[in-house]
Amino acid sequence: MKKIHIALLGISLLLLASCKEEVEKPRVIYDASNKTAVITKTDSTQIEIADLPIQMEGTNYLIHPVGDLSIFDKGTKTKYGSSSVNDLSFTISNVAKYEITGYLQNLKFQKIDSDSIKPLTDKPVLIQTATYLKSISDKIDKQILVYTMVDMDTNKDGKLDTSDIKALYLSKISGEKFTKVSSDFEELIDWNLIESNNRLYFRTVEDTNKNGQFDKKDVVHYNYIDLSNKNWTVINYKPV
Repeated sequence: MKKIHIALLGISLLLLASCKEEVEKPRVIYDASNKTAVITKTDSTQIEIADLPIQMEGTNYLIHPVGDLSIFDKGTKTKYGSSSVNDLSFTISNVAKYEITGYLQNLKFQKIDSDSIKPLTDKPVLIQTATYLKSISDKIDKQILVYTMVDMDTNKDGKLDTSDIKALYLSKISGEKFTKVSSDFEELIDWNLIESNNRLYFRTVEDTNKNGQFDKKDVVHYNYIDLSNKNWTVINYKPV
């Protein structure tokens, strides 16, 4: 009988441990100052590397994706591309016709008739997508890139990763006028381009109950930007 009790106790402890592991970690950790943690690059296994440059159709700029050279254990598959030697993945981005994807530390821009290469930003970021708005850029004669990225260590674990809040940015094709258009501490849900009125629509969710998670009790914000205007002014609208 004693053995049965011990076995049942062991199962209960395992179930409790499993439940604790399944509890989702906070996406946002709040304090009195509401400041995010300072990010420093301390991982000695990571070495900065750039992919070969990309030129979006109809533009005069080369874009150099910059990220970390990933070191894998033997037998581990690479996350992006298939170019690898031994345990190293030298491919840090994927390129579609008008989009660059990956987990990038920066993008660097070079005019095709120049040797000068300029970074998009001097701040720590994790760029997940960079999309050239080709169709509307031709229409309004303004070449624009839209980015989804992590720019704040919102969960204060000392690193930027997909556990932090995703933000929305815009820039010119040269990387100039790099502008955050989503609000701090609001998670980007999605964005959509409507060519007929030159508008970029996007949604964010705000952790209004300050529980560190984004759930049904929080508030969704609806916004758009008229890309034909000189200033990228964010306008809130209320469809519901």
